[in-house]
Amino acid sequence: MEHKIIKKGILISFGELFLKSEGVRSNFIKRLINNLRFLLDKNIPGSKIYFLRDRIFVSADDLSGVKKILNNVSGISNISDGFYSIPPVGGGGLEDIFSFIKKNYSSWLKEKETFSLRIKTENPGLKAKKNKIIDEIAFLIKRKVNLSNPDKEINIDIRKNGWLIHFNKEKATGGLPNGSSGKVLVLMSGGIDSPVAGYMMAKRGAENIWLHFHSFPLVSNASINKIEELAKVFLNHQAKLKVYFIPFSKAQIEIKSVADPKYRVLLYRRLMLKIAEKIMKEENCGAMVTGESLGQVSSQTLKNINITQDATKALILRPLIGMDKEEIINISRANNFFDISIKPQEDCCTLFVSKGQTAEGDLKRVKEIEKKLNVSKIIRECLKSFEVRNY
Repeated sequence: MEHKIIKKGILISFGELFLKSEGVRSNFIKRLINNLRFLLDKNIPGSKIYFLRDRIFVSADDLSGVKKILNNVSGISNISDGFYSIPPVGGGGLEDIFSFIKKNYSSWLKEKETFSLRIKTENPGLKAKKNKIIDEIAFLIKRKVNLSNPDKEINIDIRKNGWLIHFNKEKATGGLPNGSSGKVLVLMSGGIDSPVAGYMMAKRGAENIWLHFHSFPLVSNASINKIEELAKVFLNHQAKLKVYFIPFSKAQIEIKSVADPKYRVLLYRRLMLKIAEKIMKEENCGAMVTGESLGQVSSQTLKNINITQDATKALILRPLIGMDKEEIINISRANNFFDISIKPQEDCCTLFVSKGQTAEGDLKRVKEIEKKLNVSKIIRECLKSFEVRNY
């Protein structure tokens, strides 16, 4: 008889995907597998993916590297260390499981560690004697049983196409597979908030396209360099990333020449949204995304958010709107954005801006100032000189 194959690897659980209808769930899982295949092929050569209907099993020589990747991939609820046995036809029964556990349990459980066992099977005959099977396996493991608070829970899943043994369950990112919710255009300043906003949308399955407004060459290219660094880190969450770099200094100079100083930031933001709407349509994005948090700065009061929102008919998503700065910073640190985000840069929104920006803007006054500008021409000029980089 042909020898069975036992693979060591990582078992992936889907979580939220099982709340979807069968057709939607199937499409989401296909997208998740494609995302995994791209990232694993790129970073862990020789890794292999097994789709097991309600789970995914990944085998590779570098399992610590696999774990690092899986912990950043949206659409995965939990990951566990484990083994997958692919039996030959007519083989792979209980005796195989008993034999494997007896030979290997000491490498999973330290001498003083306690354990519990859980068995899952679709076989009616095995279901009927599940407690007896648990007793037999527990007898083979020379460690103390603790059903209420074990050091390790060992799960055994007996299937028609093989068996799984898994343990050390860890919580993963959760959410939905990247790309399953369409595309969004993220206005990326390079500060702390906007990369976190992009991450929150990626976690909900939205593929990011980034748009960065910069004031080079009137200032240094520090913000451009930061966006490049952040983009490379963001590839932990998304297979590829497209970034638009739009020079904004000429537009700022024109606004400065006609605008009341306390309204300049609002005028900058309105113009940015008008430009972003053009790119959003070109890229077939369903929404644009900002890193705004209610009341964080003067331009992010309810009144001023409404003034900037008025500049576009596009859907604007603000995933950080109810978060405080500490919450945002914690997410930024957890995803390796923070150390890049806090590097010094000249923010194009604060260039040519005096202190005392209004927190209570007047939309009528803003529109009066805009009438002094040739907004259509400014937009055309900005869109003539943008640069696109793919990561």
